[in-house]
Amino acid sequence: MDNFSGDWSTKLRQGAVIPAHPLALTAERRLNERYQRALSRYYRAAGADGVAVGVHSTQFEIREKKFGLYRPVLELAAETLSGSGMIMVAGVCGKTAQAVEEATTARGLGYHAALLSLAAMGDAPVPEILSHVRAVGEVMPIVGFYLQPAVGGRIFTYEFWRQFAEIESVLAIKIAPFHRYATQDVLRGVIASGRSNKITLYTGNDDHIVLDLLSPFEYGGSTVRMKGGLLGHWAVWTERAVAMQREIREVAASGAEIDPKWLVRNGEVTDMNAAIFDVANHFHGCIAGIHEVLRRQGLMEGRWCLNPQEDLSKGQMEEIDRVIAAYPHLVDDDFVKANLCTWLA
Repeated sequence: MDNFSGDWSTKLRQGAVIPAHPLALTAERRLNERYQRALSRYYRAAGADGVAVGVHSTQFEIREKKFGLYRPVLELAAETLSGSGMIMVAGVCGKTAQAVEEATTARGLGYHAALLSLAAMGDAPVPEILSHVRAVGEVMPIVGFYLQPAVGGRIFTYEFWRQFAEIESVLAIKIAPFHRYATQDVLRGVIASGRSNKITLYTGNDDHIVLDLLSPFEYGGSTVRMKGGLLGHWAVWTERAVAMQREIREVAASGAEIDPKWLVRNGEVTDMNAAIFDVANHFHGCIAGIHEVLRRQGLMEGRWCLNPQEDLSKGQMEEIDRVIAAYPHLVDDDFVKANLCTWLA
């Protein structure tokens, strides 16, 4: 396949910061192209290595016929970031026919890899799911996605992840079950596949970001690490997230003892995530929480979602107020304020 290599794949292997790109809407709940472009420019200026578009944070409803936004949203990001050298990841969903069609669309727009959600496969047998992955992998490289059950995912075994990792089109896996035992199943499966040197592991565990990036995992005499993050949490305060990931990457590469400050930072980041992802209400307001932070910074006009029922939960606004006040060193308001006019131009 001709798009398995290039500068983007080198960045992906090194460990990248890849925010999950939100969807900017008008008050009429239509695509707000000006603010959508501004978000893409923000991620580029903040130092992110790539973006993931058409994923959960972009709202799965973009695929519905009444909105018809899957291609327009992917196209807008690709056009805005053309020539940037950023990794372009497209969210790909649905059963095999739909997933292949979405991957074909994304590849035609210049996207590099598909973040493949398996949620639509439901309780399908493992061989059927693996065939599904191979079919999409014939179109473009795969970033696997272990989605937490709270938002539609399914628990998969160590043996599944071993077989999944053996598929040659799989270049990376986003590990996001929000569950330590399930996370280790993936790590162990990748090592057992014999392809741990070819698959780059990414944290999607927004509740455990810092320690995921700091921790080595050893099994059977081999060691693997999560080298980067593909995260909804990194859709906000991205400039600070980039600085943190770069510092952690240096610490991990040096082999030096871990400064206890990182244990503190892990708790801080998790606390911020609990507020914006609305953990207290089982993630009901997770997309609206991201939007609210961006709205406050001027990167969105409002926190509207395609589904009018999606908004902040009771008490979530106050929680966002609390964590912003508690952790000013993790907030990039000054960076956004200094550049917002340029991104909106």
